[in-house]
Amino acid sequence: MRKFFLIFLIFLAFVGGAGYWFYNEIQRFGHQPVNADGPLVLWLPPGTSYTAMVRQLETLGVTRADWRWRVLGRLNPPQLKAGEYLIPPGTSVREMIDRIERGEVRSHRLTIIEGWTFARLRQVLAADPRLRQGTRNLDEAELMARLGCDDCYAEGRFLPETYFFVRGTTDLDLLARAHEAMNRALVEAWASRDADLPLNTPEELLVLASIIERETGQASERTRVAGVFVRRLQIGMRLQTDPTVVYGLGDDFDGRIRRVHLRTDHPWNTYTRHGLPPTPIALPGRASIEAAANPADGTALYFVSRGDGTHQFSDTLAEHNAAVNRYIRGRR
Repeated sequence: MRKFFLIFLIFLAFVGGAGYWFYNEIQRFGHQPVNADGPLVLWLPPGTSYTAMVRQLETLGVTRADWRWRVLGRLNPPQLKAGEYLIPPGTSVREMIDRIERGEVRSHRLTIIEGWTFARLRQVLAADPRLRQGTRNLDEAELMARLGCDDCYAEGRFLPETYFFVRGTTDLDLLARAHEAMNRALVEAWASRDADLPLNTPEELLVLASIIERETGQASERTRVAGVFVRRLQIGMRLQTDPTVVYGLGDDFDGRIRRVHLRTDHPWNTYTRHGLPPTPIALPGRASIEAAANPADGTALYFVSRGDGTHQFSDTLAEHNAAVNRYIRGRR
């Protein structure tokens, strides 16, 4: 009887010791870094299982899919949320699983640049592997209809800003956000516009803003450029702005504007036609929209590039021609 009792005690000690070691091993494993050498990117498509996640970690070379992973998953079965995760170096196994259960997915950014055309924006979106493509086979009319803007032109309708998104977001989702942001910006600018502005609709404001965007990159000049165009519209003078001509040429433009281009009539040629062109010519930023809504006071009707990114403004044609001789013909 005493011998049996002794054996039983030894067995209990063995089981207790094994259990203690087992518990400590799992605890130690849960607190050890899953990636000690650098950041780790995990992409978990919808429906990814815990086992599939562990296999992906093994494929990435940061762990072995051994019994500790299986035990950890069975003791507390995790509820994984799909998405892309950026795991900082030093993150423990337990912290990584908690992060994925909370759905702390990695955020990406895409910046739409002021002055891009809509065609350029579509090219950038189509080339971004982080986005899920859904508009590639849609023409502009179909795309705008998807955005709830039937019979709208697409040019200029998307606000240049930095947009944050998660991997797997569709290009249409991002376009919808940029389109809605532009609508809000137009509403705000139209509500606070100058009382004497010779524009009838927010759409005309958008067209003018796009021309301002293409004419100057100098923040200090935007309202002055806007003032020139507004005064020309008020007196019935043609806008005569090169960027509208270039836009109308499309793929035929080879990088150099010639006199024949200025004389060839098309809907966007503001040298041959009065008033605003029928559509915007680019994606204007907030600053250009606000400049179009509230142009600077003044008397200038002309401006010419100085060649350093700034412009010389003139009140009369004689002053303008002198400035052209100085800054354009002088450079030649």
